[in-house]
Amino acid sequence: MSGEQATVLTRREGGVLHLTLNRPQARNAMSLAMVDELLAALDAAEADGVTRVVVLRGTGGHFCAGADLKDMAAARTQPTEDSDPLAHVNARFGWLCAAFARTPLAVVAVVEGTVMGGGFGLACAADVTLAHVSASFRLPETSLGLVPAQIAPYLVERLGFAEAKRLAVTGGRLDARTALTLRLVHELAEDDAALTVALARVVGEILACAPGAVAATKRLIGQARLAAPESLIDDAAAAFSLSAQSAEGTEGTLAFLQKRKPSWAP
Repeated sequence: MSGEQATVLTRREGGVLHLTLNRPQARNAMSLAMVDELLAALDAAEADGVTRVVVLRGTGGHFCAGADLKDMAAARTQPTEDSDPLAHVNARFGWLCAAFARTPLAVVAVVEGTVMGGGFGLACAADVTLAHVSASFRLPETSLGLVPAQIAPYLVERLGFAEAKRLAVTGGRLDARTALTLRLVHELAEDDAALTVALARVVGEILACAPGAVAATKRLIGQARLAAPESLIDDAAAAFSLSAQSAEGTEGTLAFLQKRKPSWAP
């Protein structure tokens, strides 16, 4: 969905889909409408057979200020089939994080300015997170008497248990350089030009990899996060065999031997 009224702007460059959070007046705080637009855009991208990389960023110099508290307040008064409308709203955002974390497509987050609450969670859910030096990260939930509910698994996944717990119980604040030190972000750019160059390079690196292999690898790594290595031996062997015998595996091996780029590379 695009246009002046859209809360998410879309732009395509070949196999790259740019999704830009578009509520600059609210530092791109996430409304239910924005959640629905993001989910719809991701569903369409996964089905189109063209998209290989999704780039998430925000307008107006900010990434995302988290959940829209006005939407949360309105949810209390809206008629719904759910006995707990606030839980329904919160769960909807949880499904958004899960969708972007587990999509077979590669996801790159480009963050600047405010990266708060749910925006913090989305930055952790992305496969690669690039930050402008202006990025300022915060988990304000506990200071507001709230719980960072849906983003908690992604904080632990990205930062580790001890660091995630420390930040959550202190209403943590991080500048961009500290975020890089903690590996919350993978690369830091000093200005807009450097951020543009970094994004182009990372997208190019992803596009040089086979899309099916990327999807299978993401799936296997997701399993490995929660399983003992020996429990994955048979699944990993089957995944390798399938990839080696696939059209991608054949083309990739042949391209290597012929010293040329494979067909999927730009």
